[in-house]
Amino acid sequence: MTYLERAINGLLRGIVGAICRVDTHELNRIPLEGPGILATNHTSNLEGPIYYVFLDPRKKTAFGKIELWGNPITRFIMNLWKVVPLRRGTADRRAMEQAVKAIDNGQFVGIAPEGTRSPDGTLKKGRPGAAMLAVARRVPIFPMVHWGIDEIPGNIKRLRKTHLHIRVGPPFYIRKPTDRDISPRDLRAMTDEIMYRIAILLPERMRGYYKNMDRMTNTYIEPAGEEEQYGRTG
Repeated sequence: MTYLERAINGLLRGIVGAICRVDTHELNRIPLEGPGILATNHTSNLEGPIYYVFLDPRKKTAFGKIELWGNPITRFIMNLWKVVPLRRGTADRRAMEQAVKAIDNGQFVGIAPEGTRSPDGTLKKGRPGAAMLAVARRVPIFPMVHWGIDEIPGNIKRLRKTHLHIRVGPPFYIRKPTDRDISPRDLRAMTDEIMYRIAILLPERMRGYYKNMDRMTNTYIEPAGEEEQYGRTG
């Protein structure tokens, strides 16, 4: 991490700390060293930066919509953090190759399987990017969720701090079929199983498309070992 990145991250932590009470203790469930996949819900453009600075000193990157490179300020931040530019709505092979390379270099890769922000804060149907990444490299997936960001504007007006909740669930691997190639149906089921591990961490009102927990399956889920379960927090 460069001195400039340390300074920017410290500044952002200070700003967030001034307007929010961030519940970060469950981030200790994520090891200090990778590689891994961080799969999260997506309700705001703010959660990415908040996650990023509070996950220090872990080596990490994430997918970011390519539109962020169109603004000089966000382009500076994206390049500083070495975020992977993603063309949404397409099979962006280049972005996937960069993410695989990051994993091979021992980094955590953050991804929001919904693919875009949820306007009402509830989970939308997941897209297969996280499952494809997990198939490409056998690394643990850490489901990670947040809520409370939507309350920030109103609380700032009232001069109140916002309680920002962050939860991290037990890590797991994706188990690939051994007797056949992976089909689109497999990827769909893998994606939904990842999304249910995100949904179960959220308040019921935010589970959206995945609110019916009776449909939650474990066909492709393999729980991680004890070391990954509790992390190496040092």
